[in-house]
Amino acid sequence: MSNALSNTDVEDDDASQVSETAPAAPAPVPEKSLVAKLLYIAAGLTFFVTQGMGMNIVMANIYQLQGEFSATIAEVAWLSAAYMAPYATFSIALFKVRQQYGLRPFAEISIICFVLASCLNLFVTDLHSAIVVRFVSGMAAAPLSSLGFLYILEAFPVQRKLTLGLSIALTGTLLSAPLARIVSPTLLDIDGWQALYTMEVGLALAALPIIYLLPLTPPPRAKVIERVDILSYMLFAGGLGCLAVFLTLGRFYWWFETWWLGVLLATSVGLLTVMTLIELPRKNPMLDLRWIFSRTNLHLIAILLIYRAVSSEQSSTAVSLYQQLGILNEQTTSLYALIILATVLGGALCGILMLTKYVDTAHVIALSLIALGAFMDSGLTNLVRPEQMYLSQAMIAFGAAMFLPPVMAKGFGAALAKGPPYLVNFITIFLFTQITGSMLTTGLLGSFVTLREKFHSNILVESILLQNPQVAQRVSQLSAGYSHVITDPALLKAEGLSLLSQQVTREAYILAYNDTFLLISACAAAALVMLLIHLAWLRFKPLLKSAEDGVAAPQS
Repeated sequence: MSNALSNTDVEDDDASQVSETAPAAPAPVPEKSLVAKLLYIAAGLTFFVTQGMGMNIVMANIYQLQGEFSATIAEVAWLSAAYMAPYATFSIALFKVRQQYGLRPFAEISIICFVLASCLNLFVTDLHSAIVVRFVSGMAAAPLSSLGFLYILEAFPVQRKLTLGLSIALTGTLLSAPLARIVSPTLLDIDGWQALYTMEVGLALAALPIIYLLPLTPPPRAKVIERVDILSYMLFAGGLGCLAVFLTLGRFYWWFETWWLGVLLATSVGLLTVMTLIELPRKNPMLDLRWIFSRTNLHLIAILLIYRAVSSEQSSTAVSLYQQLGILNEQTTSLYALIILATVLGGALCGILMLTKYVDTAHVIALSLIALGAFMDSGLTNLVRPEQMYLSQAMIAFGAAMFLPPVMAKGFGAALAKGPPYLVNFITIFLFTQITGSMLTTGLLGSFVTLREKFHSNILVESILLQNPQVAQRVSQLSAGYSHVITDPALLKAEGLSLLSQQVTREAYILAYNDTFLLISACAAAALVMLLIHLAWLRFKPLLKSAEDGVAAPQS
């Protein structure tokens, strides 16, 4: 992704040798024709969909996989944890590998490894083998997201890469999650889990010839890998891998109830601490931690984490609500089709705004739509169906597509101003906030739902007394359906109480999800207020300075 921003205009023969010094200035490359641009954009979107479908296919069918593997939800969640553990950091290592050994070998080897990893899915027989294969798939899929960015950015001239190119690329990263939920029902009806695996293999094979038919402009090579980098990366990968497993599984096994979750967290902190001690004194560190944690980048990290938090309303919280209500993927097909349309329209408007001086308007529109959409979802009942959430979910999808490109453009611009070596540092920031941050916000919001469900459940249970005629009537109505098979009055009453308890739990969960939607809306609204204050300060700061200079001039 980053090489396309800094080195896409370099001749092929410049990349033939590995040099110890920085590469020469790139020579200009003629702008591609319209057909070539469309082909490269389509190729990039193909890579995004291929990688994203493999990543989202598990979470989109987690309840169906319980039956396939005869496992609990917590056990099936290991599939996602195994995928995300290597995926969270592998792109960082591949960035330097691509710089030192060339883009062409990187692309060819990456796609072949992904095809082989996808084929391994066809030999899965139980949960344990599936976890191993998902771990391998996570490593093999890491290069595909980079290739997706590279192909889309290749279609644009230098002056358009950080505007239209980046907007289209980031919009492409948002399409896979809803698309996975649209195609899953039909595939599961055909051949269950094997059909999903077969689709993943088919997408990998479809992406394979793209590497050979549409070559990328190779960047210059440079020797950037040092021996200490290998040790630092192993510590970094192990630390973030343990953290990824901890954040993914924490809410399923509960954070304080399982001892090995604490071991994972302690191991993560220990490995990252050792990596920090190694990197700080180095002259050419793998990660410039002082720059990463500078004031400007901490502000950027906060913005990206806010984005992950507010956009998780659609990607995780709303999905969990549907599952709680028993709404299956086949019932949400039209909703996710609308979400894809809104995402594309939001990305298009964001790209247009990034060509003008009104870039900050994109953030204002995005946060406003997300805050309003989440607030609309905070008053749901047990009668809600996807049709009642069309408008709110479309607003959130539209806003989410507009939020990220301006932030990424500023971040890339700052990294490029410092020099190409700082791109790997910015990629680290992006991956940490978008992958690890996504797991963090999903885990925290899921835990918030659980805590609020217990709170509402206690309140509802306190008001349910059999002495209350309405409660007694409700128990009688619920148990009436079993009266022809259960003749014992005590057992029949117990069955009615069990059904009433299930209804109370469902209502408590709905109230908990309403609280979560309201919390997300409040976070988005607070971020919007802070953004408006910041924009007002930037506008009036020059006026105040000029006024102060005007007052000081007569006195002097």
